[in-house]
Amino acid sequence: MLGKKLVTAQKRGETRALCLGLGMVACSMMMYFFIGITIVPFYTKSVWTTETVCKVLKANIKDKVLCQNSEGSEDEDIFPYPCLQVWVNLTASGQEVMLYHTEDTLERNPKCSYVPGTSENSKEVKARIETIASNFKKYQTFPCYYDPGGMQTNVILSRLYPPKGLLFAFLWPTLMFTGGCLIIVLVKISQYVSVLSAWQ
Repeated sequence: MLGKKLVTAQKRGETRALCLGLGMVACSMMMYFFIGITIVPFYTKSVWTTETVCKVLKANIKDKVLCQNSEGSEDEDIFPYPCLQVWVNLTASGQEVMLYHTEDTLERNPKCSYVPGTSENSKEVKARIETIASNFKKYQTFPCYYDPGGMQTNVILSRLYPPKGLLFAFLWPTLMFTGGCLIIVLVKISQYVSVLSAWQ
């Protein structure tokens, strides 16, 4: 009687462990799919792939401009802010080009090097842009990214999804997938050992 209870408990434990392993594998596959349709396209679409050194030539704050986040956006997404324009000397080619914060900055407003978030008020935006301009004037030389193919003549300060960020995004689903497969393999080994012991 006690032996049957132990066998039943063992089978229930194996079933739960197997369900856990399959669930982890399924969740990791969903995470792979989500990353594949969201982050990977932005990474592959970016042409600013080569790092070089940029030297600031001038950093000017012009009059306020209106920023519209995206086409067809509502009126509350349009807000005025000081337009910071940073021009740098590209070491790789010696050209004078405009610097943008990220790839998204160029799409949102190609006239300005930095586009603030909509959640900030006008005083915070003005203070932040003035701080950024003073930092560019203080630190004249810094790493930046340019397009080696020449499709984009401008440069960006940082990539939205660098290679390290992409690898980090794939790290967690990979660990979950590996853990799920390991649990499934251990359950199958345990079942095989139990059947072999019973046969002997």
